[in-house]
Amino acid sequence: MEFPSVKSVFASAVMLLAATAAHAELTVFTSQASYQAAVGKTGVDTFNDLDIFDRYDSAMARMAGDYAYSVSAGPKNPHMYPGGDIDGDWWLTTSNDGDALTMSQFGSNIKGAGGQFFTTDMGGYSEPGFSVLVTGVDSTGATLSYEIKNSQVNSFLGFVTTGHMISVSVSSIHGDADYVWPTVENFQLSVAAVPEPSTYAMLLGGLGLVGAMARRRQQRQA
Repeated sequence: MEFPSVKSVFASAVMLLAATAAHAELTVFTSQASYQAAVGKTGVDTFNDLDIFDRYDSAMARMAGDYAYSVSAGPKNPHMYPGGDIDGDWWLTTSNDGDALTMSQFGSNIKGAGGQFFTTDMGGYSEPGFSVLVTGVDSTGATLSYEIKNSQVNSFLGFVTTGHMISVSVSSIHGDADYVWPTVENFQLSVAAVPEPSTYAMLLGGLGLVGAMARRRQQRQA
């Protein structure tokens, strides 16, 4: 009887782990605590470095802690403005109330993305009570949208995937007579959490099988 090689057994163990990860789906979290429990190291972009008197005319390169990304507005108007209710604590909003803010160009290590999403008025001040639609896209092609009804300044939404995040966008939902702008505050990017003990057990089991097969091959060749 011919036994599989050590290399093939190890490859099978790795493929088993990969297959387990591939079956996971893009997940949405409405609780910041639950989101943070599902991810690892997280960086936050507070937007507090923006100048409240400036207009930003095109996509901006930004940092959420150690993690780079880009934020843009559109499709009609690319302009973005800082806003805020408290001096020095800014957020970011679009120029056109019908446009969306899109955070994208994340690194391939980014497994989670989220933040506070809500609406503001023409002056950039918070305008609670309106809804926003937040959409996440990941590297598997999965797209998930969630409507935050009656949004407030502290309305949090986050997405987690075992692929990697591609983008997160936010747009406001309002009637023709209403004028509110989609807004993001404290945008977060996260890497993967430490693997669960069961994942380690699966890998160790595969490595143990590799060792057992190697010993059996050596005994047969002796």
